[in-house]
Amino acid sequence: MKIAVWHNLPSGGGKRALYHHVKGLLERGHTVVSWCPPTADQTYLPLGKLIEENIVPLAQIPRERKSKLIKKPFSPYRQILNSIQAMDTHCQQCAAEINRGGFDVLFANSCTFFRTTPIGRYVKIPTAIYLQEPNRELYEAMPKLPWAAIPPPAKAWWSSSYISAFLKNLIQVQGLRVLVREELQNAQAFDLILVNSLFSRENVLRAYGLDAKVCYLGIDSELFKPVRVPRKKIVIGLGGIYSGKGLERAVRAVGAIQKEERPDLMWIGNFSVNNYQQKIEQLARALEVNFIPKVRISDDEITNLLSQASVMIYTPILEPFGFAPLEANACETPVVAIAEGGVRESIKDGINGFLINDDNPILISKAISYLLDNPDIVEKMGERARKYVIESWNWKQANGCLENYLLSLIDKNGMVA
Repeated sequence: MKIAVWHNLPSGGGKRALYHHVKGLLERGHTVVSWCPPTADQTYLPLGKLIEENIVPLAQIPRERKSKLIKKPFSPYRQILNSIQAMDTHCQQCAAEINRGGFDVLFANSCTFFRTTPIGRYVKIPTAIYLQEPNRELYEAMPKLPWAAIPPPAKAWWSSSYISAFLKNLIQVQGLRVLVREELQNAQAFDLILVNSLFSRENVLRAYGLDAKVCYLGIDSELFKPVRVPRKKIVIGLGGIYSGKGLERAVRAVGAIQKEERPDLMWIGNFSVNNYQQKIEQLARALEVNFIPKVRISDDEITNLLSQASVMIYTPILEPFGFAPLEANACETPVVAIAEGGVRESIKDGINGFLINDDNPILISKAISYLLDNPDIVEKMGERARKYVIESWNWKQANGCLENYLLSLIDKNGMVA
C-alpha cells in the first residue's frame, strides 16, 4: 500500500500510537508519507525520522473589521469560525497534494483542536481515521455541560447585567454548536473510524451516532522492560499533569495510608499545567504526602523509575485507553486503577493489578498498602504482568490489525483486485 497520513497531535499517547503505527507499516513493506500543520508536535517521537513529513501552513483568517461595540461580544464566536476556516483551507491544500500523489488510502489521526478535521471530505481515496476520543468537552460534564443555562438572575431578568450575561452565553453556545456540527460532519466523511478500546467505541457511538471498529494498541516491551534495581517504597503515576489525569484522586489515596507507612507519590508527566500542579502540591502538603513531579524526562529514566516503584496508581477521568498501566506492567510493576474507561479492558483484577470500583481513597489505599506490605506478591504479579503484555499487547498484533483494516477498506472501495 501507499499510505498518506494526516495528523495534528501533541506529545502524548496519541503521538506514540501514530509513531508505532507508521513504524509497523514500514516494517511490513508499505510506503508512508505524512502531512501535518506546524501546530503538531515535531519533537516528541518525530515522524520525520521515519518518513517524509510535509508541514503545511495553518494560517489564521483575519477577522472582520467591526466596531468594538459589536466585535467584543462576538469575538469568541468569530474566533471559532476563523479557526474552522483556517483548518479547512489547510486540509484542502493537504488533500490536493495527496490526490496528486497516487496514494491508496488516507490514514488520518486526531487533531488537538477539533479531534476530527475536514481532510476526509477532500481526498479522493478511501479514508480511515484513528480517533483516540471525541472532543469530550462538547459532550460530557467536564466540569459542567457547556449547554447548561446560566444561573437564574438574582434580580429581574430584564436587568442590563443579566441580559448582557445571557446574550454573551448565547453567542458562546452558538459557537460550540458550530463546533459540534463540524466535528460530526467531519467524522461522517470518513469511510472507517478506528478506536483504541470498546469504551472509545461506545463514546463515538454516543457522541456521533456512528459505528467504529476497535483496533487495540501495543506496548514496546523492549523499551519498557524491568531494570534490575531494588524496589522502593514509591507509588508512581504516569501522564500529563492536568485535571484529566485525576491527580487529586491519587494524592488523597496515598494520603489515606497511615503516616508511618505512607509512601512517596512520584508523578511522571510529558507536560504540566502550572496552576494545576500548584493545586496538587498544595493538596499534597495539606495531606502530608511527599509529591514528587518529574516532567518531560527520558524514556530510560521512565523505565528506571517504573522498575523502582512498588506500584503504579492510575486515576484518570474516563481515559479512553491508557498506555501507562501496560507500560508499568511491562516493567513488572503492578497497577492499582480506578475501574473506569479503557483500563477495564487492559487490567485484569488480581492478575496484573487491582481494579477499584470507585474513587474512594480508602479502598484505593488498602490495595496499595497490600502490595507495599507484600513484596513477594509484587514480584509474582509483576512477572505475570510482563508476560501478559508481551503476549496480548504487542505492536506486531496491533499493526497487523491496522494493516488488515486498511487493506479491507481499499478492497471494499474497489481499489485492489
